[in-house]
Amino acid sequence: MTAPGEGLAERRRRHWRVTRAVTALLLVLWAVVTFGVAYEARALDFPFFGWPFSFWVAAQGALLVYLALVGGYAWIMRRVDEAHDLDELD
Repeated sequence: MTAPGEGLAERRRRHWRVTRAVTALLLVLWAVVTFGVAYEARALDFPFFGWPFSFWVAAQGALLVYLALVGGYAWIMRRVDEAHDLDELD
């Protein structure tokens, strides 16, 4: 994806633009999981394995989503770093 004569400053500028977009998207997903589920908890009130579903989502489901967000961020950023030729060695 890197052009042959492209300078380091241009690659870093494009890399930072993609990094901000990915971070913004993941923050929106985090906010939806954190606040959206809590806001709609009463609508989610039905038994699930002996507990209210809203309690299960808050105690277990949100943690799994947060873990997926961290793993997804690491995977995406590794690919973005490689695409812009800005690996950890640079």
